[in-house]
Amino acid sequence: MNAKQNLLEAGRQVVARELTGLQALIDQFDPAFLDVVGVLLKLRGKAFVAGAGTSGAIAQRMAHLLSVCGSPALYLQPMDALHGTMGAVTADDALIAISRGGKSGELNQLAERVQARGATVIALTSAVDAPLAQTADVVVLLPTDNAIDPGGVVAMGSTLVAGAWGDALAQVLMRAKGYSWEQLLFTHPAGAVGAEQHDLQPLEPLNAEDL
Repeated sequence: MNAKQNLLEAGRQVVARELTGLQALIDQFDPAFLDVVGVLLKLRGKAFVAGAGTSGAIAQRMAHLLSVCGSPALYLQPMDALHGTMGAVTADDALIAISRGGKSGELNQLAERVQARGATVIALTSAVDAPLAQTADVVVLLPTDNAIDPGGVVAMGSTLVAGAWGDALAQVLMRAKGYSWEQLLFTHPAGAVGAEQHDLQPLEPLNAEDL
């Protein structure tokens, strides 16, 4: 194998490693996912999504996609929140806190304080014994295999897993709420999505009355 082939193969191995994490996620959908769906369906306020570092980027993406799909959500930067922005969070709201290790000090302090204000705290983590999980009202445990992250420290595969879990949440909520493509496109008038004509089939509704 020559040098160029080695480079291509190295790239393929990264994607293959991350795919193993996404594949493992399929078996991680358990009653905790239903608990989160129930919380967000009954929410009178908004969902705030927070994370530090790479998890922060995933939190921004998740908040955006929840909103796109009809579940109002905002990204909350943990350190900014500790400088007063958490005043936006009320007892009618929920905080989705993303941290693989569950030990990010600023995120944990934010979770504790918004919970004290009456908000529901949902943790997305792989560490059931970590401070974040101990604080949260609902704990979602995501796959923990260190092999999906380079060296077990660079948050690549693990954050993709968290992002995919958030994608599932957004789509399930959209169908459970009966949020239509017409409503979605009304709030997305810009870019190619807004400019193009779409012939979309209605989404099959989901019954969530028992949650």
